[in-house]
Amino acid sequence: MQITPQDKNCSVMIVDDSHLTREILRSMLEASGYKVIAEACDGCEAVNKYAEFYPQITIMDVMMPKKGGIDATRDIVSFDKNAKIIMSSTLGLEDLVKSALEAGAMDIIFKPYDIDEVREVFDKVMQF
Repeated sequence: MQITPQDKNCSVMIVDDSHLTREILRSMLEASGYKVIAEACDGCEAVNKYAEFYPQITIMDVMMPKKGGIDATRDIVSFDKNAKIIMSSTLGLEDLVKSALEAGAMDIIFKPYDIDEVREVFDKVMQF
């Protein structure tokens, strides 16, 4: 029997400075059985909301105002070593991917989103 996100009651936080991007991700994730429990529009808000909600998975945009996703990831991992963070970016630069993974991200998804890729990455990260 395959375990679905609903079986795990998987909670997600979406972090992106674009309201439209957050709506698209919410729609994709909820259609895939994930429960979005929090959203943030910048890295500072992401760190605060993570500490409040402790989502099982966070999807974090790399480039945001106030504090970028890589710095926010470092901050979150500093107080929760088990944080499952997936970075999101329109950029495909190797240095960016390396920095995101070094900061504690488990994977990276590039925009524009493909629902099958989003599901695959989330399902893979959920297994850790």
